[in-house]
Amino acid sequence: MRNEDQKLAGRAACAPRTAILIPCYNESLTIAKVVEDFRRALPEAAIYVYDNNSQDDTAAKAADAGAMVRREDMQGKGNVVRRMFRDIEADFYILVDGDDTYDAKIAPQMLHLALEEPCDLVNCIRRESEQAAYRMGHRFGNQMLTGMVRYIFGNRVQDMLSGYKVLSRRFVKSFPALSGGFDIETELTVHALELSMPVAHVEGSYRGRPEGSESKLHTYRDGLRILWLISILFKHERPLQFFWWIGLILMLISLALGIPVVLQFLQTGLVMRLPTAVLAMGIMLVAFLSIMTGLILDTVTRGRREAKMLTYLQYSAHQGFLQRKSHAAGSTDESAS
Repeated sequence: MRNEDQKLAGRAACAPRTAILIPCYNESLTIAKVVEDFRRALPEAAIYVYDNNSQDDTAAKAADAGAMVRREDMQGKGNVVRRMFRDIEADFYILVDGDDTYDAKIAPQMLHLALEEPCDLVNCIRRESEQAAYRMGHRFGNQMLTGMVRYIFGNRVQDMLSGYKVLSRRFVKSFPALSGGFDIETELTVHALELSMPVAHVEGSYRGRPEGSESKLHTYRDGLRILWLISILFKHERPLQFFWWIGLILMLISLALGIPVVLQFLQTGLVMRLPTAVLAMGIMLVAFLSIMTGLILDTVTRGRREAKMLTYLQYSAHQGFLQRKSHAAGSTDESAS
């Protein structure tokens, strides 16, 4: 009996520490079911619900369902995720919304893929199981924004705005979360692409919210915020390309204004449109300054990326999990002998 207990303890020690992170704001209708579904899917995982100033009894229902409930006062999903990543220690993190639109049954498959590949990001590609799963405009907006990120930062990601992901410890602890709202998914994706992290995808059903539950996502306001974040990240992570395009556009404007003035000067020997000539010259100078700015910031960005990579590499793949597995294997051998 003692050997059986030791084997069970060894298997438990070998299992990766998994934290299920559920940011919530007014999800009293669904949070208990989400917690219970993930408890059944991953019984050994620790489930954390972070309440973000809910006006209903979300926190009480999450606690009754068996989740560890904590609070984040700064409003916005990005602020909650940042707090989660700072506070929770685990080998793998499953980030999921508390609105009961995702399928908890595929969590073991996603976790297995993250462990065996190994992958730092396993993203759930949403497949509609109900006609009303996507609100009007959301499908097009998701495709457009994901396409922009794929074009700028690399085409290794699908369904960027999915709220269901498995993240490794080294992803989480090297992620400098800056976003405050729903644009956090964009920032997560760009972080993985910029550091060339191993990424995988799993398809999962996506259903509509139950009756009486309302989405916190504002289609146009949050869409514009995500679009603005993409442009900011383009400037921060690809400054040479960003300022080169600005410089090129300014050069073309300068040439369009200046060539007629030059041609007129060659024909008559006179500068008849002096203000236009001065304007064209000024725009051309700004164009060259833009390109030089891009060159300088590209060097700075390279240094920032190297610093993030060094932070990322401080955590070897599944370091804590592998150490516990080795220790448990040694303990099993000693008991067997």
